[in-house]
Amino acid sequence: MTFPVVGMVGGGQLARMTHEAGIPLGIRFKLLSDTPQDSAAQVVSDVVVGDYRDLDTLREFARGCDVITFDHEHVPTEHLRALEADGIPVRPGPDALVHAQDKGVMRAKLVAIGVPCPRHRLVSDPQDVAAFAAEGEGFPVVLKTVRGGYDGKGVWVVDSIEEAAEPFKAGVPVLAEEKVDFVRELAANVVRSPHGQAVAYPVVESQQVNGVCDTVVAPAPDLDEGLALRAEQMALNIAKELGVVGHLAVELFQTRDGRILVNELAMRPHNSGHWSMDGAVTSQFANHVRAVLDLPLGDPRPRAKWTVMVNVLGGDYPDMYSAYLHCMARDPQLKIHMYGKDVKPGRKVGHVNTYGDDLDDVLERARHAAGYLRGTITE
Repeated sequence: MTFPVVGMVGGGQLARMTHEAGIPLGIRFKLLSDTPQDSAAQVVSDVVVGDYRDLDTLREFARGCDVITFDHEHVPTEHLRALEADGIPVRPGPDALVHAQDKGVMRAKLVAIGVPCPRHRLVSDPQDVAAFAAEGEGFPVVLKTVRGGYDGKGVWVVDSIEEAAEPFKAGVPVLAEEKVDFVRELAANVVRSPHGQAVAYPVVESQQVNGVCDTVVAPAPDLDEGLALRAEQMALNIAKELGVVGHLAVELFQTRDGRILVNELAMRPHNSGHWSMDGAVTSQFANHVRAVLDLPLGDPRPRAKWTVMVNVLGGDYPDMYSAYLHCMARDPQLKIHMYGKDVKPGRKVGHVNTYGDDLDDVLERARHAAGYLRGTITE
């Protein structure tokens, strides 16, 4: 029997953890990485170093792969169409992935299928931003470049027409959105296979610090059961309507008046699903592998009452290994996941997962471990 080869475009930590999920199944991975030092390139045996923006490089990489998938959404849409025309399965395909690549396209499609979103429209210059603000409740307004932004990059909250000038300097289209008055941010993670099977993970709370995900609590505490069900159904419907194959993360605002609005989409394993590596019967990474190979999907149910994920961000303390002794001795149930990255201030270099029946205890354990690894906690 010949086991399939999954071609993964992008060498970051998502590719690394997806590869890890395929190992027990005997699934082979081929990686297209920017450099040999990238997170996944350190652990995958078959690595091609090249530029994902070059079609010839993509075509050469795809030879010998049974399916192509991604750890980011930045491969040019026209290149993905060319691969499909060559007969290479691309999952998610370009018709779906464009909705995660282009925020303007995403908003138009979500509105068309009846998904609630913040008030928004494409704007052409600072004066147009001021007009958009006047159409609603005035400034502040959120501005986003329609392509390329992540972890707070490519996003501005502006309070005046003068501040609105900065996003236009890059010369790319800009989307204006109302600044939503929200209680908290949620995420609904689902996985869908080519033949239409789909599973939904519990809706989680995602806590951001400076535009970067810091803590994820699964399931979201004190979330109304009806609202949670509505969020899961919304995510499943988006996956179906957009034709997503693989993992889809739907980032949501829970508003003060009891609504949920879609903030962003990601069509790949996502930070808000990292908890599932230790907290769910089947992780987001294992289900993404199953989905892109059209295998039956695994059970997404949680293993514990609460699971908490806290990102480990780089600080001024580069020797994180020396902190293992303390962290592991203090909490034998702690799960540490490091990405093999150089430690730089603010950079995601790993995450920790904790789980249990007492949410306050689980939160404290996760935050202590992440803080000790970073060096902001020393006892």
